[in-house]
Amino acid sequence: MLSPAEQLPARLPRGLLRDLPKVCLHDHLDGALRPATVVELAAAAGHRLPVDEPGALGRWMRTSAGSGSLERYLETFEHTVAVMQTPEALVRCAREYVEDLVADGVVHAEVRWAPEQHTAGGLSMAEAVEAVRLGLSEGVLAAEDAGHIVSVTQILCAMRQGDRSLEVARLVVDNRDRGVVAFDLAGPEDGFPPSRHRAALELLADELIPVTLHAGEAAGVASIRDALATGRALRLGHGVRIAEDIDIDLAGDVAVVDLGRTAQWVRDRGIALEVCPTSNLQTGAVAAFGDRPDQHPVDMLYRTGFTVTISPDNRLMSGTTVTDELALLVVHFGYGLEDLERLQRNAAEAAFLPLEDRSALDGLITEGFEGLYA
Repeated sequence: MLSPAEQLPARLPRGLLRDLPKVCLHDHLDGALRPATVVELAAAAGHRLPVDEPGALGRWMRTSAGSGSLERYLETFEHTVAVMQTPEALVRCAREYVEDLVADGVVHAEVRWAPEQHTAGGLSMAEAVEAVRLGLSEGVLAAEDAGHIVSVTQILCAMRQGDRSLEVARLVVDNRDRGVVAFDLAGPEDGFPPSRHRAALELLADELIPVTLHAGEAAGVASIRDALATGRALRLGHGVRIAEDIDIDLAGDVAVVDLGRTAQWVRDRGIALEVCPTSNLQTGAVAAFGDRPDQHPVDMLYRTGFTVTISPDNRLMSGTTVTDELALLVVHFGYGLEDLERLQRNAAEAAFLPLEDRSALDGLITEGFEGLYA
């Protein structure tokens, strides 16, 4: 079977999609490692991998992640997290992450990760955050020296099933002027609601720190509502199961859209959905709608006025990039340049950046799409 990139129409070749300026809001650092890097770091750390050849490891990751279960998907992180326990490893992974963004045409990214998972080698969470900051800075400076514009900020995650969210929230506050822009809850969604982390979320609200929470991936509309009400989330990580709160009836050639209260709140207030199509299909997040790319509700959400953004989630496990995710939309939903530009503007507007920086980002998008509509 041909990949979406191989099915692209001549008017939108993959090279053009790659070169378009893109904004990435939902990208996990521990899910973005290069297979060769995992192999090298595992050998240095004495960590045993299921396979130790980069190509085979990449295939194993994609197969395991494509099981249809979020829990099985998350198991693949055992190996990436295990090799990210030293300052040197974190610096390298962060620097290479920026290099891969540049190769993908991304001009701004907000990379998220959970510091509490990177202390097994003796690092404090603060030291881990500093190592990632250093690696990102090295990558950005190298990109600038090579003539590329890219900015990268950090979103710190606390694990839903853990008990360190207040520590992580304080770490976000402490690093708000050092490239950390927001807080997230990651890990098993079902059974671990934001209300378990009320103290952390209240601290963040008091400090006026933005929050984006994983919601509407492994659990449904009630989880999204809790993220909004308890978590005060300004964006939703994935959020695709908001589609379960929407009814569409066809009356002849006219579609009548009926939004539930939660869906209406999300749409009308422009709360951005951080949609990751390939990952959603792998984890079964959109199983209620089907298991094929053309059955993903992303297009329905986009057409009915939701603030949809597109990200890869985990580049290694999903074998994807932002370019690949856009190619999927072009092939399966017929998206054109206007749609792709709208998606990038949505992401730029939703980025956790000052207004002046978001305006500059919007200018980069305008410049990148200019002259392509002829």
